[in-house]
Amino acid sequence: MRVHVEKRKRCNNSWNIVLDYGYDPNTGMRDRKCRAFRGTKKEADVQATELQHRANTGGLVLPTKMPTAAFLDRWLSDCCQITVNSSTYDGYSRIVQNRLIPTIGATPLPSLTPERIQRLYADWLDHGRVDGKGGLSAATVQRYHQCLHTALDTAVEWKLVGVNVADAVKVPRSKSTGMKILDEDDLRRLLQAAKDTDYYSVFHFAAFTGMRRSEILAVRWCDVDLETRKVYVNQSLHQLRGGEFEIRKVKTAYSKRCIELPLSTALVLRQHREIAEAACSTVGRTMKDDDLVFSRADGQPVPPDAVTKRWIKLVRAEGLFGVRFHDLRHTHATLLLKWGVHPKIVQERLGHSSIRTTLDIYSHVVPGLQQAAADIFDRRLSGYGGDGLLVGAISELEHKWLLN
Repeated sequence: MRVHVEKRKRCNNSWNIVLDYGYDPNTGMRDRKCRAFRGTKKEADVQATELQHRANTGGLVLPTKMPTAAFLDRWLSDCCQITVNSSTYDGYSRIVQNRLIPTIGATPLPSLTPERIQRLYADWLDHGRVDGKGGLSAATVQRYHQCLHTALDTAVEWKLVGVNVADAVKVPRSKSTGMKILDEDDLRRLLQAAKDTDYYSVFHFAAFTGMRRSEILAVRWCDVDLETRKVYVNQSLHQLRGGEFEIRKVKTAYSKRCIELPLSTALVLRQHREIAEAACSTVGRTMKDDDLVFSRADGQPVPPDAVTKRWIKLVRAEGLFGVRFHDLRHTHATLLLKWGVHPKIVQERLGHSSIRTTLDIYSHVVPGLQQAAADIFDRRLSGYGGDGLLVGAISELEHKWLLN
């Protein structure tokens, strides 16, 4: 881009600072933008020189009347499609096509304001006064905000706008739904009820390893060592909007881990393999080491939603409403902490990046651990048991004092 100064006709001390972008490859015409300037020729030249410098160093925002819809389409195709994974792209695409373009798509990108976006969020929360698709949860609006904010960050980087107006928008707070932890009796009851279903091995594996659903469904037989009772977590399985499956490497180094298997889980997997091999033979195929552990008879992955739906059916049949499949992971961690397993071990089994993450999530267990630690210290040094009584003989007077 070149910048120069032209005298405005019939106007004293008035100039056009011309931003010449050359020829537009789409129209074949010269693309020129003019900025009016009032002052002396010397002052206009100084302004032009400053604009030229900003253009050369990437600090000049290009004037544009691009509709927000056109920008969002470009952002999806030119940026997201090559920088994010398939499921993230699918999520962004749904939000853009179903929510953002119908509401703010016709607004020129530079004309977007914090007030306009704030009103949009309020309408989404308030039963859809904008597009008939309202009554959304605060958590859903947060996801939409994250998508729009990310897109507008790119608009700033492309010099289409000077600032990200979504920075000044207040995002609604969501109420935490909270985790539902199963106690030992309920977990035993659910697993017993699942024994006659095709998903028993999946549910048992989830409860006894604490792995995520996507990790469980991506485990291959070559990732399992039944002799040493270990499973190696290397990848995850996801189903895209079109129905196709995608297997990815786990996101972080902490997620890539080795989990020790209980004996009962190893036995369940042995039996599961025998059943799977028989199912494969009925369709004329031989099981391979790189086959998924939990798959259809033809080797195709089990859809993640199918696992969730079957779990919901099971817990409802047992009268335990609101317990998600992911709560098996929370139950696994909570019970281990409750039984005195060191939080560092729990962290490693879950694949958290730090022990602080584990303790923050399962802080509800910490008070019990604190009391247990205090009782152990007291028993070791003072001789009192966990019930507040001396280990051994104790006088009646001391007994009354302890009880008070």
